[in-house]
Amino acid sequence: MDLAFVQSGLLERFLDTDVISAAEVAALLKRRGVLDGTPVFLDEETQMPVPPLCEFGRYLSTALLDESTLKDYGRAVGRLDDYLAGLGSDVLSAVESDLVSYRDQRTRWQEKPIGGSAWGKESFVQDDLYGFLVNRGLLSHRPARLAARGRNALAPRVRSSMDIRHLTFEQYRYLRDVGLGGQLPNAQVDQSFRGWSPLRNRAGSDIALGSGSRWREWSTVLLPEIGLWPGMPGGAAEYTVQACAKYGKARTVYVPEDAVASADLFCLLERPEIVRRAARTLERKARDLFVVGEVDVAGGRVRGILDGVVREFQMSAMPAKLRRITVYEGAFGLEALSLFVCRGGLMPGADAWKNYRHRAWTRTNALADETTPHLPARRWRWHDLRHTYALQLLTYLENIMDGREPDLQARRRRHRSYLTGHIRHNPLLIVSRRLGHASPETTYQYLQYTDDLIDEFEAAFASWVGDDEATYAQIAAHALSDTKGRR
Repeated sequence: MDLAFVQSGLLERFLDTDVISAAEVAALLKRRGVLDGTPVFLDEETQMPVPPLCEFGRYLSTALLDESTLKDYGRAVGRLDDYLAGLGSDVLSAVESDLVSYRDQRTRWQEKPIGGSAWGKESFVQDDLYGFLVNRGLLSHRPARLAARGRNALAPRVRSSMDIRHLTFEQYRYLRDVGLGGQLPNAQVDQSFRGWSPLRNRAGSDIALGSGSRWREWSTVLLPEIGLWPGMPGGAAEYTVQACAKYGKARTVYVPEDAVASADLFCLLERPEIVRRAARTLERKARDLFVVGEVDVAGGRVRGILDGVVREFQMSAMPAKLRRITVYEGAFGLEALSLFVCRGGLMPGADAWKNYRHRAWTRTNALADETTPHLPARRWRWHDLRHTYALQLLTYLENIMDGREPDLQARRRRHRSYLTGHIRHNPLLIVSRRLGHASPETTYQYLQYTDDLIDEFEAAFASWVGDDEATYAQIAAHALSDTKGRR
C-alpha cells in the first residue's frame, strides 16, 4: 500500500489534466473540509484509494487536527498495514495475535525499538482506527479485547511521567554563549567558529527561557507581537498564542525585557543582511506568499493578499504554516514578518532549529574542559529551557511566598488562609497558568525537582565513597556505631 497526503498548495504546479482544473480541485477540497495533511491510502497496483483507510483519513480530517499530526497518524496506520500484509493479513481481517505481534516488533524486535511514549501514541491511533471501523459497521467487533474500564489492552501498562530535564545557570550560559554564540569558554571570540547567525540562535534561546513557551510558540513569533515594530515602545512584550499553542489553547505569553533586547540585537546586526540577500528570491515567490499591506498592532490583526484574494487574520489565530509565508514590504523589498529568518529569507522550520541545537551540543562537548560546567548526560533540547523556566519560577515564587518567616505553621497558615488567595497566589497554579498546562496535575511533576538535594547527598555519603583505604567491614562497623550513638 502506498501512502500520500493532501497538499492543496501543490495542485497548480503538478496537476496536469483537462478534466478538472487545479482551482476546482482546491475548491472541492475546501468545501468537503479535507485539510492539508489528510492521509490518502492507495493500492500499490491500481493506485486507487483503499476505501476503509481513506474513510478513516477523512474522519481524522474532521477532527481539525493540525497537518503534522494528521501525517503522523497516517504513517502509524501505514506501518500497521504494511506489517499485517507481511503476515498475509490486513487491517480488516487482523486478529488480536497479529496486533500483539506488531506491538512486540515495534517495541522489542526491530533494529531500533521505540519507547513506551511513542508506542502509546501508535496504540492510541490503532484503538481509534478500530473504534471507527466498528462504528461504521465495517467490523462487528474490535480485534483486540478491552481491558478494565474500557482501556486499550495494547497500550503501555506503565504510564510514563514527564521527562523533565533542566539546566543550571552555568550550563545555560555555556550552551548559549559557547555552543550557539560562537565564543570560547574563556569568553573570547572564537575566530574559527563556522556557525551562521549566532545572534539569532542566542535570541531564540533567551526568548525560550525567558517566556517558558514551547518551541512552536516562540520560534514562530511575529515582529509586531514581540514589540519590534515601528511605533512600538519596546521593552518587555506580551502577546497571545492560540493557533501555535498546544491543543489550540489560547494564553498570554510574557517575554521579559532582556530577552526582547537580545532579539533586538539580532534585528540590528544580523537580520538586515539576511533579509537583503533573500529579497530577490522572495519577490519571485510573491504569488505563493501572504503579502501583508496593513498591520493593526492595537487590534492584533494583519491584512494582505493571499492567493490573489484580500484576507485579514488575527495574529494569534495564524498557524505556523501561514506565519512561515507571511511577508511585508520592507527596506530591501519583501521580507518575512516573523522575527526569526534563515538563509531563504523565511522562518526556519523544525529541522533547521534542530540542526542549530545539534551543532551547538557538538561544539560544547568538543570545547569542554576542567573549567567548563558539567554538561548534561543527554543532548539538550529546546524544551529543556521551558522546564528550566518552570523550575526557576516555581522556586522563586515559593521563596517569596514563604519570605523570612521561620515558623513552619505560620507559613502553612499563610498558604491556606482563603480560597481566592490560594488560587491567585499559589506558586504552582501561577506556573501552571504561565505554562498553559491543561491541568495543574501536569505541573505537580515539577515539584520533585524544586529542591536540589545534590549537596546534601554529597555530604551524607562523603565519608563512605571517597576513602580508598576503607574496607567494607570498617564501613559496616562505622554504621553500627553510628546507630548505637543515635539511640
